[in-house]
Amino acid sequence: MNLDSLYSELTLKTKAKLALIVLDGLGDIATKEQNYLTPLEAATTPNLDRLAKDSAQGRMIPVAPGITPGSGPGHLGLFGYDPLEFQVGRGVIEALGLGMELKHGDVAARANFCTLDKKGIVTDRRAGRIATQICEELCAKLAAKIKKIGDIEVIIKPGLEHRFAIIFRGNGLEGPVTSTDPNREGLPLASAKAEDSNSAAQKKTAETINEFYKLALPIIASHPQANGFLMRGIAHQPKIPFFEDRYKLKPACLAVYPMYKGLAQLVGMKKIEGAKTIVEQFEAYLKAYDNFDFFFIHYKYTDKYGEDGNFAAKKKAIEDFDAALPILLKKKPDVLAVTGDHSTPVAVKGHSWHPQPVLLHSAVSGSDKLERFTETGANSGSLGVFESKFLIRLMQANAKMFDKFGA
Repeated sequence: MNLDSLYSELTLKTKAKLALIVLDGLGDIATKEQNYLTPLEAATTPNLDRLAKDSAQGRMIPVAPGITPGSGPGHLGLFGYDPLEFQVGRGVIEALGLGMELKHGDVAARANFCTLDKKGIVTDRRAGRIATQICEELCAKLAAKIKKIGDIEVIIKPGLEHRFAIIFRGNGLEGPVTSTDPNREGLPLASAKAEDSNSAAQKKTAETINEFYKLALPIIASHPQANGFLMRGIAHQPKIPFFEDRYKLKPACLAVYPMYKGLAQLVGMKKIEGAKTIVEQFEAYLKAYDNFDFFFIHYKYTDKYGEDGNFAAKKKAIEDFDAALPILLKKKPDVLAVTGDHSTPVAVKGHSWHPQPVLLHSAVSGSDKLERFTETGANSGSLGVFESKFLIRLMQANAKMFDKFGA
């Protein structure tokens, strides 16, 4: 029997409340330069410490040992979907998160402005993290001057800071096609190419994107920071079973950044809009508590400062999160999981393959007798090391949502 089918067969509908809090890129590594501490270990976290004393802990592998995940696979794993089975282009996620409508046959791309030198070499992949207002102005320029490429409609929408999304709409398009992002500074923009050289639809998509670059780059060439852009996750929308059908839980999403809203929407979560800070997200959780069974709450800044290589800022982001946590605990869910979608070590300045720590709290989680929630403590926790796709199942088990298997 398929394991997901078995879980579905055993699932019981209860009145339990479950909350998954994701501190993006939470996991880190201890190095000599950091006095052999991670930001989580160095942070002052009295509220997480109190939870830790009555919780189980462990480490999670987002995809497979040694594989570094993007945000899409990282979150799909947390939602219980095998990221190797359900592969979603980042552009689809970003477009959905920005509230863009995706139609059958559309191809979406996640884009961000970057800085190019006079030779076309990428010198800053995030254009100095330009203000959102500048992104909006540049996107408006592009959208006004590039409405179609041949028979393909072009739809552009700004996101936060340097990020935006593009939808290509027309006949004969298909993803995935390769990224134009060289993935590090010091290299030129890459050309889009069909991932399947035998696919005429992918070839047409790649040709459309390369033509878009020819038209778009001159329009923004005079900007001192954002005179170029990178495109990733160029794909069409796949079919994914909805979260509520899969787990018998009515889910809600409380996220600030569009990409994570898009991931939640992809699996049928209700987006609760308006919150801009973790304090506001927790307050929105309190208001929505009676209307949903499952809450996905996303916190971005641990990942942001990990990518910047800023140990002090990542530590401070964890402390800011901890300071807000008592708001959520006013209506403590029956099952609470605190973790990351992947690790973003300060020393790496990017996503990594290192297992992320996880804390699981419920009336029946038991205590691992750990005084704090840290990577070191999680290494000795009763949850051990497991694939992140099983976290939602452990949350269901702690909510007593599974009937007994067998006689």
